[in-house]
Amino acid sequence: MGAGYARSRPPVHPLILAEASRALGRSEPWRRALDVGCGAGFSTKALEGFAAHRVGLEPAESMLGWTREVAPQARFVVGGAEALPIDRGVIDIITAAGSLNYVARLDCFFSEAERVLAPGGIVLVYDFTAGSRFRDSMLLAEWTEAFTSRYPLPLTEGRSLSPAILGKLDPRFHLIAARELTVALTLTPSFYVDYMMTETNVAAAMRRGISAHEIRSWCETTLAPVWRGEPHGVLFDCYWACLARADSNTSETIQDVIDDAEQD
Repeated sequence: MGAGYARSRPPVHPLILAEASRALGRSEPWRRALDVGCGAGFSTKALEGFAAHRVGLEPAESMLGWTREVAPQARFVVGGAEALPIDRGVIDIITAAGSLNYVARLDCFFSEAERVLAPGGIVLVYDFTAGSRFRDSMLLAEWTEAFTSRYPLPLTEGRSLSPAILGKLDPRFHLIAARELTVALTLTPSFYVDYMMTETNVAAAMRRGISAHEIRSWCETTLAPVWRGEPHGVLFDCYWACLARADSNTSETIQDVIDDAEQD
């Protein structure tokens, strides 16, 4: 799974970060960024160009074995979101790409975020659904239904989050900006199979004893008539949500920028 996250995930992260930066009126890179739940470092690499100094935090040490390949210019540390191994007041932006869903104690995370953020610092949470439909047909959506029926998602696999939920999670932080968007990426059939092998329902199936070879063989066989050997535009539904400390005036500054942009 670490190799898959290092090499076979779609490059959605930088597109979401670019859209969020534009909406927040950010013209200069942040000074220091902390990427919580960075996995193999793919989401930390996406911060290149958006933050001068980047630190990835990951509780599963084995995932960090791929970070030198993925993001050699970033720093990485083993740790959990509930106890950030970071000094007080030194981080300008905390990012979390689909990782807060798996944090056991979000109240502890927000307490730690309040501690490590510099004045005016923000938390940027974002996520995207699996690319499960084509831009121009229903074939991939129909295949996805068969895929998740054959290899179901674990019932206890994380919590649901959205901008509305995030805005009410902790009184120390409030929602100052959010967007939902759809990103289209042109993918090849072989990349898509590799990508599907990194999905959580595949990991769950392997934990139940189904071999990776069996799952890949089924995917390749059933996807062949769907893709017909040609690249296709695949759609990803995404969101990002920006949170600031309740005692910060960042909300007024950012919301003014967003309001001006929407009026233009």
